[in-house]
Amino acid sequence: MNNLKSPRGLFVGLITLDLIYLADSAPKNNQKIVATDYTLAAGGPATNAAVTFRYLGNQTQVLGVLGSHPMTQLIRGDLANYQVAIADLEPTIITAPPVSSIIISQATGERAVVSINAAKTQASSASIPPDILQDIDIVLIDGHQMAVSLSLAEMAKAKNIPIVIDGGSWKPGFEQILPFVNYALCSANFHPPNCHTEAEVFAYLSAFDIPHIAITHGENPIAYLSSTQTGTVDVPQIQPIDTLGAGDIFHGAFCNYILQSSFTDALAQAAKIAANSCQFFGTRRWMESAE
Repeated sequence: MNNLKSPRGLFVGLITLDLIYLADSAPKNNQKIVATDYTLAAGGPATNAAVTFRYLGNQTQVLGVLGSHPMTQLIRGDLANYQVAIADLEPTIITAPPVSSIIISQATGERAVVSINAAKTQASSASIPPDILQDIDIVLIDGHQMAVSLSLAEMAKAKNIPIVIDGGSWKPGFEQILPFVNYALCSANFHPPNCHTEAEVFAYLSAFDIPHIAITHGENPIAYLSSTQTGTVDVPQIQPIDTLGAGDIFHGAFCNYILQSSFTDALAQAAKIAANSCQFFGTRRWMESAE
């Protein structure tokens, strides 16, 4: 890696528009509630990770489906504000982007989410821009664009570019990408076929020769397996205001720190960033507070 320039990351997957409300609790059937705060931002696992990676001083590009519907201007504006470049796999589509409506419960920081994922907007690998991996130092894949991600994983592996997967939940097609992965960062909700325990998940991923695997547990310690070493990494204890996007922010921060630290150090540093983000409403205000 050339030390004269900041590292470059490519984040592959879902681009959404997130409408985020802060309220006492999520509404019950036929109930109307009034939010105490509201914010709007670009979202999706790869997108939030990309914004975090950029905030930590790197150059960032998101690769996903955006299109040219008027609502995409809100997404473009947010990402431009955070200096995140967009590589659009389907620039001419005119359908609305996926929108997520999220209600954060004020007392606990817990979230209720209604969303559309990328199932309706799957791009083909033929849509990948040429030279997309030029000067890229790390690739993150969130599993929402499987065909594109598989092609990119093969290309990145051939160029010795490290590949991180965000394993928030199991998605069919991940099994084809796993042989190319260097870092599998999974949540406790990541259940590959026939895996019911954490030990089975570690065994399943290890069978693909993934050298570094971690499973997060919210505020509880992160379990890891790294080159046959097992252990846990503690997570800072905080009073959460909003846990939305904490996993995405963790992954973006990990991509930053793994380029300069050991696996366990990168997990610990990323956990600090994610914990800090949970003390602010929405997915962006933690960055504004630091400035």
